[in-house]
Amino acid sequence: MMFRIGIISDTHGLLRPEAERGLTGVDHIIHAGDIGRAEIVDALRRIAPVTAIRGNVDSDGWVRDYPDTKLVRLAGKSIYVLHDLKTLKAELGAGIDVIVFGHSHVPKIHTVGGVLYLNPGSAGPRRFKLPITLATLEVTREGMRPEIHDLGGD
Repeated sequence: MMFRIGIISDTHGLLRPEAERGLTGVDHIIHAGDIGRAEIVDALRRIAPVTAIRGNVDSDGWVRDYPDTKLVRLAGKSIYVLHDLKTLKAELGAGIDVIVFGHSHVPKIHTVGGVLYLNPGSAGPRRFKLPITLATLEVTREGMRPEIHDLGGD
């Protein structure tokens, strides 16, 4: 059994063709906020089911359907999604396997206390000299394998 999750954040209204190709074949997509336009989630849903939250730039009326945070269970793993890691509540509690976040545009994978922290970076417009990235998380019987994918781009 393998379940592949595509993780994207900070699209800011731009869904690059490279991102769509990078997500092709995943079983589920998580968008960690700063979506930018409702059409982004619609396009992602054509690839796979989507769990999306709003970020700090998502303020138009369409975002009322998206929560600030979301706890989702995929492939037997509890995944907590929020936009800005600084807003993480310390009392979140046990039982969380993965914390997915965005906001900084800096891709990052690290584990603290047995919890995987994953920021896919930004797949939208380039900010400063940061890379254009998204992430995948493969869940198998043996464990979880996170990976950052550099999309190149301008």
